[in-house]
Amino acid sequence: MHLSLYRKFRPQSFDEMVRQEHVVRVLKNQIESGSVGHAYLFTGPRGTGKTTVARIFARAINCESPLNGSPCGECPACLALHNGSLDITEIDAASNNGVNEMRDLREKVQYPPVNGKYKVYIIDEVHMLTDSAFNALLKTLEEPPAHAVFILATTEPQKLPATIMSRCMRLDFKLIPEEDLEKHLMRVLDEIGKKYEKEAVSAIARAGAGSDRDMLSIAEMCIAYSDELTYEGVTAVLGAADLHVNCGLVSALLHADCAAAVERTEKILSEGKAVGVLVRDVLDLLNQVLVAKTCPTAEALLSLPKELFSEVKALADGADGRAILRATEIMAKTESELRYTASPRIVLETAIVRIATPAQDQDIDALLLRMNALEEELSQIKSGSLAVAQVQVSPMPASTAAERETQAEEELPPPPEEPFFADAYFSDEGDDFSGKQTKKEEKPEQKAESGTGSEKSSAKTAPSAAPPVLPKDAMAVFGLFMRTLRKMCRNGVLVTICSDLEAEYDGTLFVLYTDNDTVLRSLKREEHAEIIKQVLSQIGITEYDVRKRGQTAKADAMDQLKKDFKDYPIELK
Repeated sequence: MHLSLYRKFRPQSFDEMVRQEHVVRVLKNQIESGSVGHAYLFTGPRGTGKTTVARIFARAINCESPLNGSPCGECPACLALHNGSLDITEIDAASNNGVNEMRDLREKVQYPPVNGKYKVYIIDEVHMLTDSAFNALLKTLEEPPAHAVFILATTEPQKLPATIMSRCMRLDFKLIPEEDLEKHLMRVLDEIGKKYEKEAVSAIARAGAGSDRDMLSIAEMCIAYSDELTYEGVTAVLGAADLHVNCGLVSALLHADCAAAVERTEKILSEGKAVGVLVRDVLDLLNQVLVAKTCPTAEALLSLPKELFSEVKALADGADGRAILRATEIMAKTESELRYTASPRIVLETAIVRIATPAQDQDIDALLLRMNALEEELSQIKSGSLAVAQVQVSPMPASTAAERETQAEEELPPPPEEPFFADAYFSDEGDDFSGKQTKKEEKPEQKAESGTGSEKSSAKTAPSAAPPVLPKDAMAVFGLFMRTLRKMCRNGVLVTICSDLEAEYDGTLFVLYTDNDTVLRSLKREEHAEIIKQVLSQIGITEYDVRKRGQTAKADAMDQLKKDFKDYPIELK
């Protein structure tokens, strides 16, 4: 009769266990000291050895002469238990989850063991019991007979009542590392005489995801696929797409080539690949790319064939780290969304387009990715590694070039004259907003440059520049005013206040309006009024006023009279 690998190579002693040293040590110490508990709770992921350890422990506590805490396998008790005995009872709680089964157990537990010292009850998947069954089991767990030992095994301990858990010694089983799974699988393959590639063993261990039983089940399928266990055979059995094809898809995603990404996705799906399998393949490859980019020992960790690792490494070196993380997060979210959608293909293609078009995405990761690309291009331009003139440009005739340069100069607006307070009014020695010019000592070089005689007289007689032509739209003039104010003024408060103003023409008078009395008083202050006057003069406006919305020129004049004649009562009739 053929036995599956996980049954044929099930450990028969604690020394044969794959990891779980913390659990084995506790149980061994209790066996050697004779302090065996009455109830144990084994929790952990599937395929990590919970039931196997329970069976070994049940035989070990009944063994007449245990070896290093494990059953000797030669004494009468061990032989009787190995061939099947009433002293060890295994109950599947998934199919025996009713209250009647637990009542039957409570009655049978009173009978003493037949061959050994203890009567052991192993209840697997105990979280499947009903509430009534838990209540029937509770009293027995609380005050069991001296010869009874209960071992409860479950993958979901959070579903157990607290009253049950508080009466058990809890031992948590952990996932098995890939390195230990690989060693165990190679021992099994050597024992059955199967040739194998190390990369194939690594792929099977990685697919086992920490479960020894899952790994051996996958290995059994791969062994039946061909005479020799190869990486290509394992990939075919697992249903994964060819790594070269996946690398092409991931490369298109990470380099924002949307057309190529969609085309490769359609090609893979047209070959019969399930959407969920493709998402998992892309996620696995993105994880490998991330490891190759961040870890110096990536080749040893990934255990890929050399040609495949070189392809993954090249993909990692040419991709941005943020792009890898962003693609991984989107694909992980897509994997969870596939469980609740009736159109998995549309969900996948939407995710593919979103990853491959970061310029159209408005989330923070896409914006950071675009910023990184711009910074990289800028650094390349500065270093000279990126040629600026990459586009072939035909030479322009000299006459045409001169004509275009003249036309461009004519189209540009005249630059504003340098304000007299650019260096003096706002001096480097301090921000003086009093409106007074700071007198500076003239340096010798400046005296030499000032010139004398005819040079000086010619400078005085030089014609003044023509005043700039202002637009007729008041808001357009206001825009020019704000641009000039930002260039000339260091007072950030004034710039902020002025940005909320509105502008209109009152006849030929240019008026700045505000709705706030506090803002109006601030703009009327001497230092602010002087700055506004200089800026407006710079752009060619000499007639202007600053008012509150709804205030007339007469009311403004009234305010000025009250300000000038504070000691006299003035009323408007």
